[in-house]
Amino acid sequence: MGDYGHELRFGIFVPPEAARGRELLRLVRLADEQGLEILAVQDHPYQPAFLDTWTLLSYLAGVTRNLTLMPAVANLPLRPPAVLSRAAASLDLLSGGRVELGLGAGAFWDAIDAMGGQRRPPGEALQALREAIAVIRALWNTEERPYLHGEIYTLRGAKPGPRPPHPIGIWLGVYGPRALAMTGELADGWLGGFAYAPPDSLAARMAAIDAGARAAGRVPALIRRAYVIEPAMPQAQLTEIALAHGISEFLLQVAPGDEWETQRFAAETAPAVRAAVAAARVA
Repeated sequence: MGDYGHELRFGIFVPPEAARGRELLRLVRLADEQGLEILAVQDHPYQPAFLDTWTLLSYLAGVTRNLTLMPAVANLPLRPPAVLSRAAASLDLLSGGRVELGLGAGAFWDAIDAMGGQRRPPGEALQALREAIAVIRALWNTEERPYLHGEIYTLRGAKPGPRPPHPIGIWLGVYGPRALAMTGELADGWLGGFAYAPPDSLAARMAAIDAGARAAGRVPALIRRAYVIEPAMPQAQLTEIALAHGISEFLLQVAPGDEWETQRFAAETAPAVRAAVAAARVA
């Protein structure tokens, strides 16, 4: 554990509130103009007060120029992985390579069940996540038609494509020991947040990811780490989290209308953390 030397990136994490769509649009444009790098949007398809996340990201791709766009995290039980694979590749093409894919095993099972999704116990949900990653990546590889015979998801020679213009990273929004080990084994990144993984729990969780990576013959430093933060977290704390736990992506949790917090984060906090981390690395 510790600092893996990754370039730091900063962004915002937002709920897609339908009633505040115009405010949300202004906020995202501000983040793009102020030099933030990531837009992560919650995905709760069963929530009628929310805009559909994938539709929103597709729209926002057309009104931004720099932001990386990411569902955080895509609700796998309600988004079949083969279709999600093509959706992500399509948006990556249309946005000029600005898409990353956050995935989760599922939560809020009553709401998922009410929408017609499959309710899964924890072990089965984790197996579904593992198989979904294989399905998604198989369809991004356009060399040959894939055949995958999983317990939950299968591919029977589906035509692959379209090929995304850049290697889309798969980030897992998971917290349990087995899921964190899977992150180290299979994922490009981990996406967590202070609400479920407070700062004092990060050491153990990062160690679990690293152990999973080493067990799979991977270098732990290959897995990037993103962390949703609350506005009250000071610059010194973010610097410590970056240096002690290898977190390199910081996502400020904001609501539509939180333009002041977003602008301050971009203009003050992000440069200060970058400078402090760079100074520590030199030292």
